[in-house]
Amino acid sequence: MAGRGVVEDDDRVVNPRVLMFDRLETWKAAVDPVHFDKPNAGVGPGRSFGIAVANADSTIRIGLIPTAVGGSPITSWEPGVLDRATQTHPWDDAIARAKAAMKDGVLKAILWHQGESDSNAEAAPLYEQRLRALIERFRSELGDPTLPFLIGQLGRFDGKPWDAPHIAVDSVHRALAAQMPNVAFVSSKGLKDKGDNTHFTATGARELGRRYAEAYLRLVQH
Repeated sequence: MAGRGVVEDDDRVVNPRVLMFDRLETWKAAVDPVHFDKPNAGVGPGRSFGIAVANADSTIRIGLIPTAVGGSPITSWEPGVLDRATQTHPWDDAIARAKAAMKDGVLKAILWHQGESDSNAEAAPLYEQRLRALIERFRSELGDPTLPFLIGQLGRFDGKPWDAPHIAVDSVHRALAAQMPNVAFVSSKGLKDKGDNTHFTATGARELGRRYAEAYLRLVQH
């Protein structure tokens, strides 16, 4: 979710109805990079998601709560667990930031884009039970049993064909969207990588954000 796309001038144009909860837990205009997980944070799907949802309803303001930790396995997203690569506690930090932000508004959805680090022979067979538990844990901890949960598809790039574990993780994303209420799958079909066979280009990240918005609006208007 953090994104690694190259930031351009348009990514810093302020939309007064799209805000972000910064590192210091202050609301500011949402400009890229929205996230701050690593020094190479860049354009991700969050800002374009916010703009698209705001454009669909001129009466609302959107607050983005960046909590992504790039490269983290899903096992890092459990209470009390340390992500060794970043020396952070992804779950604990995300919940604390969400609850702090909720003092100023209503939480409407969680955008999830993760799974590359679990696309291996050891972790992939356990991914479904872990992701299902994570969705239920988010909803329980944040007090909304029907909170929309949007799952973005991993990038499928020509330079790095998917192996069996990648296909398995993708199948989990699709299956849980079909099986669980208020969960949606967001396709990344056709989006390009930035040359590293891992991260979307800035253009691709923006388009993915718009697709997240379309999925969200379908859920809430259903």
